[in-house]
Amino acid sequence: MIRTCTCVFLLLAATSIIVRADATGTSLVPIETPNIYPDHRPAAKFRLAATDAGIVLKHGDGPGGCDQLGARDIWVWKDQDTYYMHYDGAGPKGWLACLATSTDLTHWTKKGPVLDFGAPGSDDSASASYGTTYLDDSSADKTWYMFYLGTPHASPAPDFVPGFPYLTRIATAPAPTGPWTKQPKIIPFQVKPDTYYAGTASPGQIIKKDDEYLMFFSASASNPVKRTLSIARTRDLTHPWTIQSRPIVSIEEQVENTSLYFEPTNQTWFLFTNHIGLASHEFTDAIWVYWSQDLEHWDASHKAIVFDGTNCKWSRQCIGLPSVVQVGSRLAIFYDAPGGDNTIHMGRDVGLAWLDLPLNPSVPSSPPPNP
Repeated sequence: MIRTCTCVFLLLAATSIIVRADATGTSLVPIETPNIYPDHRPAAKFRLAATDAGIVLKHGDGPGGCDQLGARDIWVWKDQDTYYMHYDGAGPKGWLACLATSTDLTHWTKKGPVLDFGAPGSDDSASASYGTTYLDDSSADKTWYMFYLGTPHASPAPDFVPGFPYLTRIATAPAPTGPWTKQPKIIPFQVKPDTYYAGTASPGQIIKKDDEYLMFFSASASNPVKRTLSIARTRDLTHPWTIQSRPIVSIEEQVENTSLYFEPTNQTWFLFTNHIGLASHEFTDAIWVYWSQDLEHWDASHKAIVFDGTNCKWSRQCIGLPSVVQVGSRLAIFYDAPGGDNTIHMGRDVGLAWLDLPLNPSVPSSPPPNP
């Protein structure tokens, strides 16, 4: 984005996108020509454009070769003065949740895997990855919870890409660095045949509302695969969760994974997610955001593109899932990508982009017609 003391409008002729940047905060701008997908899946009509800072964590040099084939699917959070990142390291035996730490968000120290594969035939025997975290500071021992993606299926060597079903499993720890202990007797929730979560019921961000925990999890139907987001509820993190009967947006939206931010200036929730695009095949083509002032009710028309090949410096086609964290007057957005025109699962690195706060969800009025 271009930033000056007043609003600036820039027409990008090649993409027919109008980009506006404000001196304070970031506002929606209309997309003059929204994407048209071959199957006519919904497209976003607005942008809430982030500014790219480039790659901050490259794959290949993790301990024990833990990310020798790729680093992706990030979850970033802060505790005390340290930032923590769980990311999926594609190693010699498959994908595992790995840890990196930082004090400035741009320089990361890799610590290696924090989970291991489950026993043969178990729900996480092929992958124990994408670990979202939650601190229960109401207990005397301040337990950390990790809700991670487990699956018994993966593609053949050497890539070992996790396959359906994507399941949510749990581990606990005394500190954000671990050590993490799996809790196989606790099953948060399961995939269910003939539902919108038949193929995927994988973890997302947890928000505590009153005396209830809400997890914004990823769901997908199968045959055909259609992806969406939903809410699971519990009053006790060590007990099963209840999945609501309908997702928060239609399965036609084709989105997965969640990271939320609350904007206090306008009392609005922003839910960042990964959109699945379609060209000759499906791939993650953008980070989208939905907004709502009601945490439990969302309007699918209230969405915008935050980050894609238009504003990424190094990956022109493929952008992986987001994780957001507030840093002063800006919102950091972590993402993964394979770079160039690649749309592959492997060889990804982790990038960082920024949004200036506050975020303004007001839909701009249409310009007056030409005289």
